[in-house]
Amino acid sequence: MRVLGIDPGTATTGYGLVIESDSGDLQAETYGVITTPANQEMPDRLKDLYQQIEQLILLHRPEQSAVEKLYFQRNVTTALSVGQARGVILLAFANHGVPVAEYTPLEIKQAATGYGAADKQQVQSMIKSLLHLEQLPRPDDAADALAVAICHLNSHRLKQLGVS
Repeated sequence: MRVLGIDPGTATTGYGLVIESDSGDLQAETYGVITTPANQEMPDRLKDLYQQIEQLILLHRPEQSAVEKLYFQRNVTTALSVGQARGVILLAFANHGVPVAEYTPLEIKQAATGYGAADKQQVQSMIKSLLHLEQLPRPDDAADALAVAICHLNSHRLKQLGVS
């Protein structure tokens, strides 16, 4: 299965495509970040983000996608901005018929490290190990997106086994 994981943001959105083989091995096909200029108007930033997500979908043809859920933030402006980014990301997947699953940061960290309060370094180290990467995946947003994809693959596997 091919899963495109997304760590949404307006300034920086992480992405990571993880492939699970029939034997259960995981491999990162690609990962990185999409950035938009801070001096750009919000509608243009969202349009750019949408178009770049769409290009990832067209290029890599994911079978499923997973997006990090918005969690409560003290900064309302940041939360609204991330919510807008999530909206265009979800729209891009819907427009291309790619099913979307959503996971909280706690669920993602738990799936990647076995510990829901893991820090960024722990997540990066486990992602490196799980995907047999030579280096830690950077930046953090890309590592988080890979963790989102792994979380979905783990969740999907459990659902197939009848465990919820």
